[in-house]
Amino acid sequence: MSQSESYASVWDAIADTPGQAANLRARAELMRQIAAFVKRQDWTQVEAASHCGVTQPRINDLLRGRVSRFSLDALVNISAALGCRVRVDLEAA
Repeated sequence: MSQSESYASVWDAIADTPGQAANLRARAELMRQIAAFVKRQDWTQVEAASHCGVTQPRINDLLRGRVSRFSLDALVNISAALGCRVRVDLEAA
């Protein structure tokens, strides 16, 4: 008989440490916001790639939510290429 564990989020469930979970959460949120920005512009993936300074396959990965393929640094750089400012907030867990 196995015990089931309860997690606060999917990120907590798949990460080995709270730090890793926080990093995954931040990357996923930034990816979500970049994808929403691209959608509002009504760009094709090729157009979005050009604006973001990356390749079309990279944009495809971003739009499909492949979090593991992006570092926080890469996502901040993509945001900057779009002319967006990234803001970070800290709050007690």
